[in-house]
Formats: sequence, C-alpha cells, structure tokens
Amino acid sequence: MADPNNQAKEPRSGRCAIVGRPNVGKSTLLNAILGQKLVIATPRPGTTRSCVLGVYASADPPTQIAFVDTPGFERPKGALGHVLIDSAKRGLLDCDTVVFVTEAPKPSAPAAVHEKDLAVLEALETSNTPVVLVINKVDKLKQKERLFGLIEAYQEKRAFEAIVPTSATRGTNLDALLDEIRGTLPEGLIYDPDFLTDRPERFFVSELVREAAMLNTRQEVPYGIACELDSYQEEEDLVRIEGTLVVEKPSHKAIVIGTRGETIKKISTEAREQIEALVGRKVYLRLWVKVVPGWTRDPVKARQLAIKEEPG
Repeated sequence: MADPNNQAKEPRSGRCAIVGRPNVGKSTLLNAILGQKLVIATPRPGTTRSCVLGVYASADPPTQIAFVDTPGFERPKGALGHVLIDSAKRGLLDCDTVVFVTEAPKPSAPAAVHEKDLAVLEALETSNTPVVLVINKVDKLKQKERLFGLIEAYQEKRAFEAIVPTSATRGTNLDALLDEIRGTLPEGLIYDPDFLTDRPERFFVSELVREAAMLNTRQEVPYGIACELDSYQEEEDLVRIEGTLVVEKPSHKAIVIGTRGETIKKISTEAREQIEALVGRKVYLRLWVKVVPGWTRDPVKARQLAIKEEPG
C-alpha cells in the first residue's frame, strides 16, 4: 500500500486558468500568489486584455503551477469586448484546472450568484476540467454568516473541486488555495526552476505605461487607452523607451495630456518608477499621445492595439 505521506511529496505541475468577471481581483490574486507584481491591476474594467502566464514554484512539496491570468468575462460590448472575451476563452484551453474568482457580496447585495458570473459559468459548462471556486475580498464581509448562503448559491449552479474564501490583498487562505490546486495537477515538473513567464520584458513595460495612464484619467477614457512601444534600447546602466498612448477621441487626448502637460507628466513619472523596479536599471521614458478614431469598435484595430498575442 502506497504511503500517503510520500504521495503528498510527489512533484506535481500543470496549467491553471484564472477566470472571472471584471474587477473581482484576478490579477491581484496572481500577484499575491507569485509574491511580486507581474500583471497590472486597476479598479477600471478591461484592465487585463491579454492572457499572461506566471509560474508559481515551491520546493516543499515540489510544485509548479503555471497560472494564466485572463481578461474579465462579461457580455461583450463592441469589437473590443468581443476581442477580450475571445482572449479569455483561449486562456481556458489546455488547462489542468480552473480557478473561478468571484467576490464576497457587498452589504446591500443578496448572498446569491452575481448575474455577471453567469457568463463565466456558461463558458465552463462544456469543460470537464476541475474548477476551484475562489470567493475573494472576504475581508470586506462584515457578516461572515452570509458567506454560507453565497457558497450554497454557487454550489446549486455546478459542482466545484473546492471552494476557498480568500483576500488577495491580505494574503488570506492563499496556501489553502495552492494546496487545492496542487491536488488537481498531474505528477512531474515541466518548467525550469527559474522560469516565471513566457512574455518578454517589453510586454510588461507597455502594460505598466497603460496602467499609469488608466489610473490617471477619468470617465470613459481608460477603457479606450492602448499603449505601443516605438523604441526600446538597452544600455549598460539605462533603458531608453519611447512609447505612444492611443486614444479614441481628440477630447480624450486633451485629458491624457492635461493642463500644461501635467497629466502626461504624472503618467510618465509613475510608469517610469514602476518600470525601473521591473528592470532594475534607470529608465528614460518619453511618451506621445495619438488619436485613432473609434479603435475599440473596429475588430482589426481592437485586436492590433489591445491584444498582444501569446507566443507560439
């Protein structure tokens, strides 16, 4: 008879998609698990546009989990919405397990399945992949007993491999979540020990610029912002970067630039500080702003500007 203690120590690895509606904390959860900022996260819908892989690794027990952060699932609006949903669905392909993230209900909301989670549940219907339900932001739940009603409501919709309440911002129950995911993975290790992501540095630089732009603009502008890197030159102690922020309307361009260029200067400063932390060197960053009218409504332009295609 096999020793269960030995089985628990067997190396395991696999691919795990993180899915959910916008703004439930998927990217924040991935960053918390990895112990570093890999993907950008803002309170704005549509922040995550491309599937991004980040590998969690542990030596005891030997574990590698290749997490795939995906755009938020919601009923698509316009060409960009359809592009993001297609990207999210591609993230579900070839996964060993799925982490479905929702959030604890707000005080005024019923302890019931959120109507926007129905699109996620629908996408998971045809998959036989194990699904772990994560109820995030439980630190904000004043009446903890409401959690039981919420769990029952989701269990009525489908069977879950496990249900784990978490707080990504506080690190609550992340070890328990990792244990549950590990239990669904096949034996063996598939990545080099130091492997973190399959995305190049330039991708994350572009994302950090877009994050700063989203956080420093208002109203409808953030959804219609994209970032293109025009030049990326690495020197011994300096990285020189030139980029363009793309917006939909001349009025949006004026907002991004701001009075006497104050907003674009703030965006550049915040982005540069984040990029320097990423690359470990001084950064020279220069940004321009250009208008591409209605790009979020054009399927070709939406894919070109919003989705940075996954390697291979």
